[in-house]
Amino acid sequence: MRRRLLTSTLVVAVIAVLLLGVPLGVVVSRLIVDEAAQELGAEAKRLVGEVEYARVQETPLDPQQLEQKYPGRYIQIWERGTPLRVTVVGTAPASGHLMTEDAQTNTGVYVRISRDRDQVERDVRARLLLIVALAVAALAVAVSLAVVQSRRLTLPLRDLAKIAERLGSGDARPSRHRYGIPELDRVAQVLDRSAARISDLLTREREFATDASHQLRTPLTGLTMRLEEIVAAADEPEVVREEGEAAIVQAERLTAVIDELLAAARRQRHAQAEPVAIDEVLIQQVREWEPVFKDAHRELRLEGTRGLKALATTGGFGQVVASLLENSLRHGGGRVTVTSTSGDNYVVVEVADEGPGIADEIAPKIFERNVSGGGGTGLGLTLARALAAADGGRLELVRRRPATFAVFLRPAEDDGRGNRVVSGPA
Repeated sequence: MRRRLLTSTLVVAVIAVLLLGVPLGVVVSRLIVDEAAQELGAEAKRLVGEVEYARVQETPLDPQQLEQKYPGRYIQIWERGTPLRVTVVGTAPASGHLMTEDAQTNTGVYVRISRDRDQVERDVRARLLLIVALAVAALAVAVSLAVVQSRRLTLPLRDLAKIAERLGSGDARPSRHRYGIPELDRVAQVLDRSAARISDLLTREREFATDASHQLRTPLTGLTMRLEEIVAAADEPEVVREEGEAAIVQAERLTAVIDELLAAARRQRHAQAEPVAIDEVLIQQVREWEPVFKDAHRELRLEGTRGLKALATTGGFGQVVASLLENSLRHGGGRVTVTSTSGDNYVVVEVADEGPGIADEIAPKIFERNVSGGGGTGLGLTLARALAAADGGRLELVRRRPATFAVFLRPAEDDGRGNRVVSGPA
């Protein structure tokens, strides 16, 4: 491209110089010749007047004085009379190439003045050489401008090609380069926007992989515990059967979690929210986590209003409750209470423990990614809030000490608020 720009610019400059320089040279040469002829004619007329005046005054002509007055001229003067007088001033050019002008009077005075034509032609050649030098200088300037312009165009294009290649290799950092050329700047802006979108997509992919690994860990842990119970109770057929059925439930829950993750990745979870029986999800979660809390010598209780329904997805809401229970198990202390209540606008599920609570410096950003107060991954609460929001609800920290988290869900139209029951063990 750079070579084509240089070639095209040089061709255009040469054509322009020829179109302007050739006519200019012809005009200049003609002007110089015409000017020399006019000057010689004017000298001839002036000289014939001087000869006529000297004749009237009967003053003889002085050839030396005329030669000093008209240097470089060859002059011939004829005066009519008896005899005919001829006066010659100067010497004829050796080349014999003359430019001559004549003048005469009615009284018989005839003057011929000549000059060397080669001198006029040398003057013409000097002017033409000056025009050629100016043309060469114009071509040099045109080539220099073409080089600068080609560099100004080709270097940004090479830079844009490198940026595009970098985007293709997975480096999605915006370049922020601008070149002062509107068209190239628009291309750079488009590449920067594409880089931002690609970076966002890659970030989402990484977050999805991280979220998937974190959310799959909980059901896998539950499945492992059930399988360990099966191994420990190999001599008790009834226990083995019961634990095997629980393991199947865990496997089904794991499948549901995978489906929920894929739906979340496609941004389809909000459209799948439907009336869900709150009790079924809470009881299922309490049953899964109760053995773990017993091993930790802690109590897990279920309280509140029964028979509530809310708009959610079973897998998503179950994941939220599981994340809160795991958070209480790892970072809390004492008894953990799961309470379900209903209001005019929301169905609320609270998970509270009796531990030391959440530090004041962490509480404002507890739901931010990678924020943890106890050496955890910092993803559980972030994912739980995202799942609750995907179902049209929200997850909030309602009390810092002891820590109490609440899930607010939209009530189903047919929730049919149940009766209050006395609290007791799960």
